[in-house]
Amino acid sequence: MFVKLSDIVHYTDKLLRCAEVKDWSGAKNGLQLENDGQITRLGAAVDSHIGVIEEAVNRGVDLLLVHHGLYWGDVTPVTGANYRKLRLAMNHNLALYGAHLPLDLHPKLGNNALLSKALGLTPSKGKPFFFEKEQYIGFKYETKFTRDSLASKLTQVLGHAPTILPHGPEKIRKLGIVTGGAGGDLAKAAAEGIDTFITGEGPNHSFGQARELGINVFYGGHYATETFGVKALASQLSDHFQIPWQFIDVPTGL
Repeated sequence: MFVKLSDIVHYTDKLLRCAEVKDWSGAKNGLQLENDGQITRLGAAVDSHIGVIEEAVNRGVDLLLVHHGLYWGDVTPVTGANYRKLRLAMNHNLALYGAHLPLDLHPKLGNNALLSKALGLTPSKGKPFFFEKEQYIGFKYETKFTRDSLASKLTQVLGHAPTILPHGPEKIRKLGIVTGGAGGDLAKAAAEGIDTFITGEGPNHSFGQARELGINVFYGGHYATETFGVKALASQLSDHFQIPWQFIDVPTGL
């Protein structure tokens, strides 16, 4: 039994509002590489580098759903390592679908909503947070966490201890969440009235900036904070189209 690739793409484009959600220039959301049009097994992964492609091929996946797709910024020539990666996928009939900000900000399947839920927060009770590309990406909450209790909960949820910049209050009252690499925008986050910010990673200078702004920052890892959305999307598609899925876990440690 197989499902048409075109049916999955149409459904997913609509589900994630890919045509409406703004993204960074060059980030191409939607189908990025097609196959012969027949899908029997889904794979979900954070990234689309050759290690992920190799694992997808080894597992017999024919549609790979990723958060970080093949295309960013300027057009990349199909030469060298890029050629070898694409050749591997095409030789094994592997299609690839990428969803970046559409999957970050989705109210049910998004990374930010699902990390919030994993922490015991309710996205529908949160407020829109972190305006970027003409839309809000994350959520902010009034909470009763302490710095230590939030660190413990994040460790439980992510499977490793976060890096903490402890420059805000011990008793957390206003918490903002934006998964991925938002640590370079601490001033933007702080300007929205939070005292604590959870994201994936940030630059070295963010340590001093967090101190100057008087906020706590929890870096949970870019990869680790963005596993939620692709898993939820694959599960949703699996239920809708009645085809199996699996998570292809290739951690970066970053």
